[in-house]
Amino acid sequence: MQIRDLIPWGNKGSEVARRDDDDPVFSLQRDVNRIFDDFWSRFDQPFGPSARWNATGPRTDIAETEKTLEVSVELPGIGPNEIDVSLTDGALTIKGEKKSARENTKGDLRLSERFYGSFYRSIPLPAGVDTGKADAEFKNGVLTVTLPKTQEALSRMKKIAVKAG
Repeated sequence: MQIRDLIPWGNKGSEVARRDDDDPVFSLQRDVNRIFDDFWSRFDQPFGPSARWNATGPRTDIAETEKTLEVSVELPGIGPNEIDVSLTDGALTIKGEKKSARENTKGDLRLSERFYGSFYRSIPLPAGVDTGKADAEFKNGVLTVTLPKTQEALSRMKKIAVKAG
């Protein structure tokens, strides 16, 4: 056996090149990458006391009907007096702060838990929304802001019939 037989590029095609899947080093690298990807992807999802909140804020649904634009925001554990809703420069802004503290003393044992978290959400509004007639309602931990459309926007709307082909 000569040295050139041991060097892969010195083989001049005498052996079929192995695929990356058959290479044990490549396979090990792929498995390690998958382990790290799985581990770090867990931090993209919220957990703990603020499980319903992520980095962008609480869960928000925006629905547009023929006459209104409705924004619903899930705010569990927050009271209506801890929420600030405002309309400025064509945007709906919802912000607030959640403060929760619990203490329990039993003999010499003392348990104290505190959670503080604030959120801020700004939603750009489309043209044709009547911000002067906006209405906000807080019920069962869900804030619903209803924004009616202007008469001008309603008159410009045109329905188009869809024909089957």
